[in-house]
Amino acid sequence: MSKLEQKVFEQSVQINASATVVERCLIDRSLMHRWLNPALRCEPVGEWSTNMGGESRFIIQVPLLQPSLKSVVVEREPGLIVWEFSGFFKGRDRWECNPELRGTRLLNRFEFEIPNPLVRFGFNTFAASWTQADMEAQLRRLKQVAEEIYQRES
Repeated sequence: MSKLEQKVFEQSVQINASATVVERCLIDRSLMHRWLNPALRCEPVGEWSTNMGGESRFIIQVPLLQPSLKSVVVEREPGLIVWEFSGFFKGRDRWECNPELRGTRLLNRFEFEIPNPLVRFGFNTFAASWTQADMEAQLRRLKQVAEEIYQRES
């Protein structure tokens, strides 16, 4: 990625669940839609896969436009998934499950740039703070889903 006005949003959350349960919330599409922003829809390109090279499309469901981002899994290890995306944004979305003594620390690092100056201006003016708050809300929802599953299975 070039250094064209690169932005990085990073946050983490402590989840009282095993790293395997937390990871399942990231890779199981039905679970993903329980914590993902309801205005986002994730569709596979071909078969759904979170393995290296797995492709999907994230569609922002706003009236008339429905802009989308194409994403490809570019790093994959147990407890780690990195999606690289392109479209009106270009960047990476990193999800890392770190087992701890009591549960899992989930780190989400969203680094991106917006090549189009008009889109960049609109994002910086209207959507940057909303995006960051939405990412935090997603982490809270993911925590709730993972803890619910973990308690049910324990």
